Amino acid sequence: MTQESSHRRADPAELHRVVVLVDADSNPFELGCATEVFGLRRPEIGRDLYDFRLCSPEPRTRMRDGFFTLTGVAGLDAAGTADTLIVPNRPDIEAPRRPDVLDAVRRAHARGARLLGFCSGAFTLAEAGVLDGRRATAHWQWAHSFRARFPSVRLEPDVLFVDDGDILTAAGSAAALDLGLHVVRRDHGAEVANAVSRRLVFAAHRDGGQRQFVERPMPVLPDESLAPVLAWAQERLDAPLSVADLAAQAAVSPATLHRRFQAQLGTTPLAWLTGERLALACRLIEGGESRFEVVARRSGLGTAAHLRTLMRRETGITPSAYLRRFGAGVV
Repeated sequence: MTQESSHRRADPAELHRVVVLVDADSNPFELGCATEVFGLRRPEIGRDLYDFRLCSPEPRTRMRDGFFTLTGVAGLDAAGTADTLIVPNRPDIEAPRRPDVLDAVRRAHARGARLLGFCSGAFTLAEAGVLDGRRATAHWQWAHSFRARFPSVRLEPDVLFVDDGDILTAAGSAAALDLGLHVVRRDHGAEVANAVSRRLVFAAHRDGGQRQFVERPMPVLPDESLAPVLAWAQERLDAPLSVADLAAQAAVSPATLHRRFQAQLGTTPLAWLTGERLALACRLIEGGESRFEVVARRSGLGTAAHLRTLMRRETGITPSAYLRRFGAGVV
């Protein structure tokens, strides 16, 4: 049976509904990111993940710089049906958002919908008043303007995305994909998120705490690529690897390895190693392993207590809750 023929078309009423609210001059890139992550059918997984809708306050919506005009989508009332509402973003951060758009955001928040802001979408959320006292991020070049306009928001300008529970924000551009995959991981587990990332040909997991930009996006010399040492470590996650071990495998000093990780990945060797081990632990639990001391040992996290601490910090739930939600046999 082919993947396509085995694809299960779910009743939309059974699925979590993601609605993207598109306003005048919205950026097509973030709209495309939302469509790619939440809107496409997933024959590689064998089932639909979301019920996806676009909506706009006008029948014809001019996109950024007049690239194209969006037509044929639902009206603004569709935002009232969203389980997750992705709010508008646009490059003109000083222009106020439409009152009816802000009202739709407030109503969605009041009834418990999850809110996502990509790039300047954080300005929409803040203008709607739902970010007061909350953590958020936005593109680094707008950090000063954001703080000046919304001093009550706890802005974190140096990270890719911020997950503050029911409100999540991404720094913009490719970080919208990072946040989208993080949401898929939260909703459906690491294995499904990995399948979606493979379809996108995009990194499966860049932690939200990574910096928005790196000093050297490309290594100067081919032999400075981290790919060989990353592959070597990923095959040995259950071993007691240290940063010194990674440096020895790369034939550089720990200080040099640290600089290369920061320049090429925007993170530290230890943070990368911990993230890879946690991702492996999630896959083991999804495979049905319920002995958490075994999961911790096989993923290199050491103890069940350490596993529990990391999972609560990174996924918001305990290993037991993760097993109940994503373990083998769960549909």
